[in-house]
Amino acid sequence: MLLSEVVETASSVAATSARNGKVALLADLLRRMPPADVAPAIGFLTGEPRQGRVGIGWATAWKAEGGGASDPTLTVADLDTFFDRVRATVGKGSGKARTELVADLLRRATEPETDFIRRLFVGEMRQGALEGVVTEAVARAAGVNVSAVRRALMLSGDLGKTAEVALASGEPGLGEIGLEVLRPVLPMLASTADSAADALAVAGRASVEWKLDGIRIQVHRAGEEVRAFTRNLNDVTQRMPEVVEIVRSLPEERLVLDAEAILLDADERPHLFQDTMSRVGRRSGHDALLVPWFFDVLVAGEEQLLDLPLEQRRERLEAIAGEWRIPSIVTDDAGEAERFLDEAIAAGHEGVMVKALGSVYQAGRRGKAWIKVKPARTLDLVVLAAEWGHGRRRGWLSNLHLGARGPDGGFVMVGKTFKGLTDETLAWQTTRLQEIESSREGITVWVRPQLVVEVELDGVQSSTRYPGGVALRFARLKRYRPDKAPSDADTIDAVRSLLPR
Repeated sequence: MLLSEVVETASSVAATSARNGKVALLADLLRRMPPADVAPAIGFLTGEPRQGRVGIGWATAWKAEGGGASDPTLTVADLDTFFDRVRATVGKGSGKARTELVADLLRRATEPETDFIRRLFVGEMRQGALEGVVTEAVARAAGVNVSAVRRALMLSGDLGKTAEVALASGEPGLGEIGLEVLRPVLPMLASTADSAADALAVAGRASVEWKLDGIRIQVHRAGEEVRAFTRNLNDVTQRMPEVVEIVRSLPEERLVLDAEAILLDADERPHLFQDTMSRVGRRSGHDALLVPWFFDVLVAGEEQLLDLPLEQRRERLEAIAGEWRIPSIVTDDAGEAERFLDEAIAAGHEGVMVKALGSVYQAGRRGKAWIKVKPARTLDLVVLAAEWGHGRRRGWLSNLHLGARGPDGGFVMVGKTFKGLTDETLAWQTTRLQEIESSREGITVWVRPQLVVEVELDGVQSSTRYPGGVALRFARLKRYRPDKAPSDADTIDAVRSLLPR
């Protein structure tokens, strides 16, 4: 199949607001697609090529000339083969070789194909074909129940392969996809609530558990073989030797466990998230041990527990995990849940998870069975600069540079964000920021510090990147604050006060 057919469908999906309309467009494409193109094309549509991220960044993607072809000739297989070649290009001289591969590909691409490919390179696919929409499209194209596709996807962890099976063999084929120990399963996800009381109002009687600021892992054991996977299904076994030994010490020899891995000090207080990440990434050494705190069990012995209610899985987990079981209570009392939330925060953790006791283990959608509760953190900061966007945001000032008030009356940069910006906001700020522009440097437009924004964030962390020694974590724009002057912005000391203690 020509790549242009995928690109045209993606463009049509982006222009369609109704979910059902998006599903219909994608289903029509999948019905027409040769079987060999299904898996790679789905990777392109969801922004996740089957080869994963291959290290092509913004500079390489936009440096090469593109859009020179007048007629489409590239196929889905051509682009898939390109990713294979780039992934295999390593070692001395690989940077230059990859640049040449990109240039050769884009020379053969039409202008719409070039834009699509560049956005795919840098992870900016914004055509609205998210995994949930594509999953529904697969079900419609194959004429099967979407629940069968979702379950097969959860167990296989690969939407492309799941789609191949659905289109070739229907529900009987999907039914043959089962949970296999040592093959990761897509994790169950959570929605959010503002308070433990609000979460309980939805979940009813629930397991209320500490929410740790660590790394979500799934651990599999088959005899002496243990493997650990991240929430993105990456194998990190070699980076977690302590976790492997702890799992080998458990009383079952065949297991699939859900856990959070975290560095704890001698008083069982958590280290900073960045320290946990550094430890797993092997970027520096730590004396503290990386330990798993288990919160769910999917396989125990010869028994698969996915379809059992959480209440029964909890009982099995208690017997298996022992001291490595995450702290939790069972309650339907809002006051008790709020007190438990306060205890979790006092212990240095993020908040709590509220999980309906009758819920089975499901992945792929943020339903109401699991609900996370974290105290909302917001800061009022000043816009110091913005960067010109690329891809869909080309022509708009997008990535905001944010500063806190310094002790000398100036402003100290503490981070950037491009999240939370609607098209309306992008258009407005592009005009407004150029009105208060002070200078330009490359793609960055520096502005006079006049505009205050309210940002929501997951916290802060120590950083040598910014002069204030602190950086925002997962900041996103909540709103501009025209009612506030720069002198009303939060101070750098207020930002530092959010550092975990």
